[in-house]
Amino acid sequence: MTTGPELDETGGQPGTAEYLPVDDLHLDTRNPRIQQVAAAQDEQNILKVLWSEFSVEELALSIAANGYFSYEPLFVAEEDGILVVVEGNRRLAAVRVLRDHDLRAQLHANSIPDISEELRSDLALLPVIRCRRDKIWQYVGFKHVNGPQAWTSFAKAEYIAWVRNEIGTDLKQIANTIGDTHSTVARLYRAYMALKQAEDRGVYDREQRIKKHFSFSHLYTGLDYPGIGKFTGVATLNDPTTEPIPKDKLDDFGELCGWLWGDKGRTRPALIRSQNPDLRLLDETLQEDKGLDALRAGYGLKRSVDVARGDTALFREALLDAKQALQQARAKVVTGFAGEPDLRRDIDEIVTLADALYEDMSQVKVERRQRRLASS
Repeated sequence: MTTGPELDETGGQPGTAEYLPVDDLHLDTRNPRIQQVAAAQDEQNILKVLWSEFSVEELALSIAANGYFSYEPLFVAEEDGILVVVEGNRRLAAVRVLRDHDLRAQLHANSIPDISEELRSDLALLPVIRCRRDKIWQYVGFKHVNGPQAWTSFAKAEYIAWVRNEIGTDLKQIANTIGDTHSTVARLYRAYMALKQAEDRGVYDREQRIKKHFSFSHLYTGLDYPGIGKFTGVATLNDPTTEPIPKDKLDDFGELCGWLWGDKGRTRPALIRSQNPDLRLLDETLQEDKGLDALRAGYGLKRSVDVARGDTALFREALLDAKQALQQARAKVVTGFAGEPDLRRDIDEIVTLADALYEDMSQVKVERRQRRLASS
């Protein structure tokens, strides 16, 4: 195996690439892309995950048509006596698929063409830059956390947690390094550590979620909301910790996770179907004890938020909606009404309802005044 220069030990600019045999390079079991789908596993399963979940097919077709671009070297670290690709796993997977007919059959990669012997020979060696995993976090972080090839929010959070907890880099330094000006690093870290704490304590298991896709953004966004923040008691962004959930709030946090993603083990459906508006509705519900009671009684999100709002707020909202709808109808009467009898009947019913509602409101006002006088 040939040798070459390593990345600058200060974590600076990458050094010169060398070419190494593709068969000497190994997929990374600690890759954040893999970890968001499944726990660390053997390379064969990792390759299957990359193929099925992360568009390796598109990359393989591009390499088949254009060859491997030498200006995109893999970053490899020697760990436990093997060369592990810490940046460029999709590219390594694509090359393996192109070079191995049996592997294509196992993956049912029918769209991938047989390549020429010349290209197969060219792909036997790939450009590589040697490095240490902990020395290129700035490069990987900028590229995949806040840069042009962003990971999913969960993969970003896991990587940030690794840099902070394992390398010992301060969250503010991570944010400054990758150009984060919106507290995204701190929010991702807090949500990831809270979820990990919940899983370690056995109050939730994300593998039991209802949907295959893991909408981690529901959590790191929701923790900024006042109702969800109060309900879970999770630490503020100014207090980064590996255990941000108070012990007496762990069960509540697990309950929140069930509402966010569902829980097959407890036959609990997810309440959040789309982040907007469902996450805001959940937050509003949790701001009132009666809303929380309704959720726990299984009333569903829409009914529970109505309970939390109370009849006074719902009455006001219904009146405002009716007023707005009538204003819109009046604006269209000249062009939208041609004397249709059914529309005349509708407006007659609306007038009757409005008169009855007015009388009801007047009666309520009189009765309340009488009660005040009687009590004084």
